[in-house]
Amino acid sequence: MQRTETNKIMANTYSQSYFHLVFAPKNREALIQKEWKDDLEKYITGIIQNYKHKVLAIKSMPDHIHILIGYNLNQLIPDLVEEIKTSSNAWIKNEKKSKFKFDWQKGYGAFTNSHSQIDDVAKYIMNQEKHHQKKTFREEYLEILKRYDIEFKDEYLFDFHEDDKG
Repeated sequence: MQRTETNKIMANTYSQSYFHLVFAPKNREALIQKEWKDDLEKYITGIIQNYKHKVLAIKSMPDHIHILIGYNLNQLIPDLVEEIKTSSNAWIKNEKKSKFKFDWQKGYGAFTNSHSQIDDVAKYIMNQEKHHQKKTFREEYLEILKRYDIEFKDEYLFDFHEDDKG
């Protein structure tokens, strides 16, 4: 039996991918305030959902943000992160949330996780405040890079404000 263009059989495509995204305000300044961080998280959640990704956990700290998503393969991660940063940056400015100049820093971390890791990663993200009582963001980020066996050069890491001390 010969198939014509009109009766082609197409196989279904299935995928399941999870990404842990991490990025920070420019110069790693602690500009994300408690008074509006929940609104920022809701706004970013809306951006992510508009692109058909699923937010599994999101938590912002004064100087960085963690987001765990169920990833829609129809959009590239760099495009998603750029959209999150550009749109949320405009929202922060338009809503006059920060009395200081706010911009997201260039660069980000994007780490894949297996389905079996999702609960642990989500708990880790949601416990950021407790976690950062013991270690700085720099220490945390370096641990993540080492855990994922990612080679890096110090000069290309985020500008950590801890570096300015001492």
